[in-house]
Amino acid sequence: MNSSLQSLIQLFFTDRLLKQMGVSPHTIAAYRDAFRLLLQFASERLGRAPSKLRIEDLDAPFLAKFLDYLEETRGNCTRTRNNRLAALHAFFQYVSISEPTLALHCQRVLAIPSKRHERGPVSFLTEEESAALVTAPNLDTWIGRRDRALLLLAAQTGLRNTELTSLRRQDVEFGTGAHVRCFGKGRKMRCTPLRPDVVAVLKEWLSRDERKHKPDDPVFPSSNGGRMSADALQRLVAKHVGTARKKCPSLSAKKVTPHTLRHGAAMALLRRGVDLSVIALWLGHESIETTQIYLHADMQLKEKALSHITPSSAVAPRFRPTDSLLAFLEHL
Repeated sequence: MNSSLQSLIQLFFTDRLLKQMGVSPHTIAAYRDAFRLLLQFASERLGRAPSKLRIEDLDAPFLAKFLDYLEETRGNCTRTRNNRLAALHAFFQYVSISEPTLALHCQRVLAIPSKRHERGPVSFLTEEESAALVTAPNLDTWIGRRDRALLLLAAQTGLRNTELTSLRRQDVEFGTGAHVRCFGKGRKMRCTPLRPDVVAVLKEWLSRDERKHKPDDPVFPSSNGGRMSADALQRLVAKHVGTARKKCPSLSAKKVTPHTLRHGAAMALLRRGVDLSVIALWLGHESIETTQIYLHADMQLKEKALSHITPSSAVAPRFRPTDSLLAFLEHL
């Protein structure tokens, strides 16, 4: 074998992903996290440092155990498991091209299928629940003012988690046609308009922060001034949901994550009669088919559609098979 596992991983990120494919920083971060977890898992199970691991150690049965570990020990959902597997598939596809002698080894890994999963209805916050969450932070503290501005912006715009944490001061416009700019999936730039109440809160938040800032500084920095991490955003939402539940008991029955606020923004638009194609543009969806999940989420929309249906008194006739083979199939 001409290359070690360490060199193949390094070339995969620097040469394949960055230089040849030019993938986004979000893709790099997702793949990086997948390999961090895998190398830590392999190091603990095999008793060797990550730099001492061999690619032969990462065969299909071992990777299957790693995927089981993600679900059973770490508690990851099936979708997260499949995302980690996609990163491994991309790597071993690259290895099969770079090291033809490992082609059979890679084929076995590439044959690991994605796991199918049930897709339940989208969980979202009602306007009353969103209002309770936004008013939960303590405005007497710096962190509380930051959190209120972040939660209000998320509930109105429906920005993704990474779009919120990577938002810079130069991306916010307060003039005529106030809006925020962000890069979504596929590195597509989109602008999302802001309501007057959101503009007022954001202005107050940014103006009361007396520290010197540059245009590319984050709008919602961490306590040390840097960009907020994904885990910090999760903890932020969980903290204020716990407070909001005291005033809004219906939140106790829901599992609220930062992405739940995005769903709530979409449902608010849909309930006001905004067309699905416009909501898809608002959220930065690649296809309108992705946006159709919100049609299945709200029972009120289905009840409204049902009210337009006139019940029929006619009874539909039951199918009666006229052939022995059809009768056999009917009773299966």
